[in-house]
Amino acid sequence: MTIQEAQSIVDEWINTIGVRYYNELTNTCILTEEVGEVARLMARLYGEQSFKTKEQELSAKDDLADEMADVLFVLICLANQTGIDLSDALKKNLEKKTKRDKERHASNEKLKK
Repeated sequence: MTIQEAQSIVDEWINTIGVRYYNELTNTCILTEEVGEVARLMARLYGEQSFKTKEQELSAKDDLADEMADVLFVLICLANQTGIDLSDALKKNLEKKTKRDKERHASNEKLKK
């Protein structure tokens, strides 16, 4: 699915099943909460924190995918609410990064390890 398709599908879902969008501030808070849930799992899967139980550890990769999808869903909601075409925004952002960082990362000694 393309980003534009995702924006359309989320909009359809919100307007049929979700009833309506939460306001932008509420969705921003929800986005922050969802990013925190991704961070919690990343700290346990790839960082030094441990899981409380073996069952939590076994389902963690599936949970991480679901939490990342939650982040994407809420981000798409915010884009839809604020009239942002995420495909266009991402394209422009990559162009900006390419121009700005064309030689920066290639010459970064820390990245050559």
